Parts: sequence; structure tokens; C-alpha cells
Amino acid sequence: MFKPDDLLDLTQTEHAALFLDCEFAWDALKRIEDYIKRKMRPALRNHCEGVAYIGEQVFIGEGTLVEDGVMIKGPAIIGRNCQIRHNAYIREQVIIGDGCVVGNSCEVKHAVLFNRVVAPHFNYIGDSILGYRAHLGAGVVVSNVKLMPGNVQVQVDGDNYDTGLRKFGAILGDQTDIGCNVVLNPGTIIGRGSVVYPNVNWRGVLARDRIAKNQAAPEVVIRKRTENDQRG
Repeated sequence: MFKPDDLLDLTQTEHAALFLDCEFAWDALKRIEDYIKRKMRPALRNHCEGVAYIGEQVFIGEGTLVEDGVMIKGPAIIGRNCQIRHNAYIREQVIIGDGCVVGNSCEVKHAVLFNRVVAPHFNYIGDSILGYRAHLGAGVVVSNVKLMPGNVQVQVDGDNYDTGLRKFGAILGDQTDIGCNVVLNPGTIIGRGSVVYPNVNWRGVLARDRIAKNQAAPEVVIRKRTENDQRG
């Protein structure tokens, strides 16, 4: 259920070796730092519009656009034909595939984005893996730290899987779609092709090809006005 192949198309990343012999997909997060150290060959093959800060331990592939105000702290490996948009903040230990979008005011830290991931507006992605063509709506937060002490656990059918990670946000399977202003709490697993509707606060496992809806209907009441409410 949680093996890399269960959630992710490993042909849609040039870094499939990161997942080799992983019992659980989240085990790859424990390897990112060493993997990037081995693979890093700093080079900037992108083009910039405006002024960006790019650290010394960064590789960026051909055809990638880096817009004004971007900060890529690194170490980071960024693929080809990506858009790193205005004021994006890419922190330590990040791998971004080909054809990805990291948009305005997005922050990415200790994460793997497979090819064609789109995170276009005001997103936080921490200690997470986003599969091929995963899409985040505006304002999606992938929370990565428990409020209480201890490792993050994945909960499914009454069983707890200790990830061995103090920080672990989510794994989004291929072609998942997360609606605007969703919060994905630590230890979230979203199966391939599943959808989370806007404003949902989600924790736990969502199976493949499912839709998580927010059933809380807004309450509508009559507004009671007083003489002091007059405007204009």
C-alpha cells in the first residue's frame, strides 16, 4: 500500500534511485541529503527575468525560467522547462523534476517533486513527495511537524505506521488534485488520481481514485440591523 510503486510512477523522475529498496515511499525522505550530495554538479542552465538569488549548490536544467525575487538557497536540483515564479523560496534539500511550476510566494523544503507537478500560488511544501502531475490549488499547506512530541505516524484502518521521521508532511500519488486552501496534516498519504475538495483539513490515508469532500454547509441567517448600521 505504501511502497513507492503503489503511489508513484518512477519513470517520471530522473531520481528513481532515491527510492531503490525503500520499504515505504516516505523512506526516500531520509536519503535526500546524501543523495543530493552525491549527485550535485552545480550548473545554471536556466534564464532569469529580473534578479534572483541562487546559492552555490544548485543545478538548474535547460529551458527553466527563474523570475524576479526568487530565492533558491539549495542544495537543490531543478529540472528542465520549469517555471520558478516571482518570490518563490526553494530551501534546503529539494529535488524538482521537469516541467514543474513553483509559483508566487511558494516555499519548498526537503521535498521531491516528480515531473509536471504544479504548485502555483501561496503553497508550502515541507518534507514531502509529490507524484507525477500532482496539482495544488492556491493556498494549500502541506504541514510537516506534529504539535506533540514524537515521530509522525501514518494511520490507516486503525493501524499506526511509525515513519521514523520527526518531520514528514505528505505523499501525493500521481495525478492527485488538491483544492484551494486545503491543509494536509503530517502523515498524509493521497492515492493516485484522488481529489481533495477546497477547504478540507485532511489527515491520514485517502485511497486511490477517491474524492474527499467538505460536507459542512454554511449556515445562513437573517441579518438584524440597527440604526447604527446605516452606511454612506
